[in-house]
Amino acid sequence: MTPEEYCQDKTAKSGSSFYYSFLFLPKTKRLAITALYAFCREVDDIADAEMDNNIKRVKLEWWRSEIELLFNGTANHPVSHALLPVIKRFNLEKKYFLEIINGMEMDLEEVRFATFEELSLYCYRVAGVVGLLSASIFGYNDPKTLEYATKLGLALQLTNIIRDVYEDSLRDRLYLPLDELKEFGVTEAQIFNREDTEPFHKLLSFQAERAHKCYREAFATLPVQDRYKQKTGTIMAAIYENTLNEMELDQLQVLKHKVVIPPLRKIIIALKTWFKEWWSYRKYNIA
Repeated sequence: MTPEEYCQDKTAKSGSSFYYSFLFLPKTKRLAITALYAFCREVDDIADAEMDNNIKRVKLEWWRSEIELLFNGTANHPVSHALLPVIKRFNLEKKYFLEIINGMEMDLEEVRFATFEELSLYCYRVAGVVGLLSASIFGYNDPKTLEYATKLGLALQLTNIIRDVYEDSLRDRLYLPLDELKEFGVTEAQIFNREDTEPFHKLLSFQAERAHKCYREAFATLPVQDRYKQKTGTIMAAIYENTLNEMELDQLQVLKHKVVIPPLRKIIIALKTWFKEWWSYRKYNIA
């Protein structure tokens, strides 16, 4: 198995919505973003694994060393081999890969965030930084596109947090800001005991509206001239916000089951979004 095949297999098996947005990229960029996503999966799988946290820290430290080797032109892991040409071709910065690892380390302790400001740092490390690296691969002319990428990463991560409340609670993780739990009259114990209360639904509705606002702010920031280049991110956003909409239609019953968009529907959303972006790009260039 080649490094590229390893990354493709890792990405496809993840079942992530990101996979469907990658299909619309030219081969060079598709291989690049797949290698980046495979790296994210490698370190995220460590953070989520059923093993002692000290072992997880050793494994994540190994990846720190591997990133240093990668940016010195050598590599050991198949993902690193796949990334070697990518970091040069798209001028990716080492600090962002290290920040992703920092984010994964935040998952090793008791995961609690006192405020949304604290949560935002976590979201930046595990999603915003990925957005910055992705934007560089997709291509841009206006630096404001990087601001868009960071904001979109936050929106996507907030959607994940809402969707995965129950799964995260099984790992003793809680990504909802504690001061907001207190404000809405919700306790940690109620969430971990899956008590589907009215205050909990009000809390989640507040979180969902915040996520929608982040999507709106992200796209308000995206420069028109870069929008078509960033269409992969637009497709990701469409799939994720559709998931958020589905959760709201389901009355945010996230403590009972997980809302999952079927693969065929993801493909349809991706196709519709791609056509919409292509049509807008065509009109923009004709004008």
